[in-house]
Amino acid sequence: MNKKHNTIKDYTADSIQSLEGIEHIRLRPSMYIGDVGIRGLHHLVYEVIDNSVDEALAGFCNKIWVTIHKNGFITVLDNGRGIPIDLHKKEGISALEVVMTKIGAGGKFDKNSYKVSGGLHGVGISCVNALSEKLIVTIYRNGKIYQQEYFKGKSLYPVKCLGKTNMRGTKIYYLADHSIFNSIIYHYEILANRLKELSFLNKGLSLFLKDERENVKEEYFFSKNGLKEYLSILDKNHESLTKNVLVIEGEKDNTIVEIAMQYNTSFQEKIYSYVNNINTYEGGTHLSGFRRALTRTFKKYVEGILSHKIEFTGDDFREGITAILSVRVMSPQFEGQTKTKLSNHEVGGVVDKIVGDALYSYLEEHPSDRKKIFDKIILSAKARQAAKKARELIQKKSPINSSILPGKLSDCSFNNPENCEIYLVEGDSAGGTAKQGRDRNFQAILPLRGKILNVEKAIQYKIFENEEIKNIFTSLGVSIGTEEDQKMLNIKKLRYNKIIIMTDADIDGSHISTLILTLFFRYMKPLIEKGHIYIATPPLYFIRKGNHSQYAWNDQEREVIVNQLGGRKSINIQRYKGLGEMNAEQLWETTMNPKKRTLRQVNIDDDSEADKIFSILMGDEVPPRRNFIEKNAIHAKIDV
Repeated sequence: MNKKHNTIKDYTADSIQSLEGIEHIRLRPSMYIGDVGIRGLHHLVYEVIDNSVDEALAGFCNKIWVTIHKNGFITVLDNGRGIPIDLHKKEGISALEVVMTKIGAGGKFDKNSYKVSGGLHGVGISCVNALSEKLIVTIYRNGKIYQQEYFKGKSLYPVKCLGKTNMRGTKIYYLADHSIFNSIIYHYEILANRLKELSFLNKGLSLFLKDERENVKEEYFFSKNGLKEYLSILDKNHESLTKNVLVIEGEKDNTIVEIAMQYNTSFQEKIYSYVNNINTYEGGTHLSGFRRALTRTFKKYVEGILSHKIEFTGDDFREGITAILSVRVMSPQFEGQTKTKLSNHEVGGVVDKIVGDALYSYLEEHPSDRKKIFDKIILSAKARQAAKKARELIQKKSPINSSILPGKLSDCSFNNPENCEIYLVEGDSAGGTAKQGRDRNFQAILPLRGKILNVEKAIQYKIFENEEIKNIFTSLGVSIGTEEDQKMLNIKKLRYNKIIIMTDADIDGSHISTLILTLFFRYMKPLIEKGHIYIATPPLYFIRKGNHSQYAWNDQEREVIVNQLGGRKSINIQRYKGLGEMNAEQLWETTMNPKKRTLRQVNIDDDSEADKIFSILMGDEVPPRRNFIEKNAIHAKIDV
């Protein structure tokens, strides 16, 4: 943690600057927190925690306690300085009330109070207050206890002193507004994962989580080694190529850079980037600086020791790398309200310089690691070049970026993607039934032959040469970037708003479904992030008694229906082993009719957790997969 007591002035009322009023937040909550569902509800908790973490970043706090109460309230307590309570000269009210009720009010806007900070540009705590039915803030400061209560963002009384104390810090106790949020039910695992992540990003910070609801749970999160420890967890399902984890730490122009990286034997590139503890899913200038330094330094070094010339691309140097990049920036600028892409140009240069110097030293000092990395890079470059020559020799009928639709695709007649959907169906038999049962106006069918390639184990050029995978790309109308930018997916010409995976309700069907999801997660992630991917849920049973018939989607439903029909006597129960056992009318009625079907939308709640699950399920290592299946077999469901 960066402790700079001597460079931080006293944190007083004068440090708080006010910008705007609060009413707009209640009117347009999704503009500030993304949505009013599960994500938005938990985002409020993150905002309160971020305020406390900012105190830790400034060097004034080392413990944060988070409690989920039975009554729907949340408490976040820290041992920081406590928000100032003295009079704010400009506003004529206490600095505490300014912070709690004015958008953009906060010490984060005064560079003397906070060097760096997370949260929503100072909107954080006032946003939480605005979207809460009730909020009580308690301040432990200067040997006294102060308190103020709010109703839907407005104070009920001036700050009052409750007595003396030896404690210091800030306690926020609040109830999210039922009239704004769809549900006030907190998911313990979501909060636990965020606190665990924060402990790795802020080594030395103690975080406590307590759930007082049924089956009281408590957890403590603390990391002594920070990103190095985090990397070993994120990469534990891969075999390490290099012996050493490279840790890079540096500071330049008020930007603090911390990186942990290591190579493994896989073909995947996994780089997790953070700015002031915020996960920048879309990357930005800091990630560009890291990649630039890696390519430049390794290219210069490897070309200096080669006896013959090989053409390299950036992908060659990143194949098999797992890295965590965390930067602290005084005035971060992000593209979009969701804060997922850093746009400060100067940060790229700082990261480039710090990483370049550290990488060069690492290569000089670790000859064994250097040889293994360079062998892998050279192999990657040769494999890519061999694939390129093969592509040039063979006239491909349907390259990935082609506009010629595959012959297997039964397209729909509507042209507007908003109204169209495509079913990725397991096998030609089920595909034929789906073609007969569909509504041709808006439903397209793409049958897939058997199990598609496992992209988790395959080298990249093999993936893009695979016929079934090419058919998926071409049918959807999405395309990948050039060789220099394979990770960029162009979805501007996406032909269907809904992409529905429809497989048999058995082990093989689940495996095929997971293979397809792995492809989407690794190479077409924007389609998941934008909510285009769904899983169809065909029924398991067809139950008939006389002229009466019903479908059941699980064993419990089957038993309920059997009991309703007076027991098992004279009842015929058919267990569907596959989609092919249904006729076209039944498949439409149960699985394809928008008025009656059940679709499960695929979402990514936690990117690193999803990454870990795919690595376990689809990777080379058998013991972690066996452990995962044994642990989760009862639930038999994975929420990505």
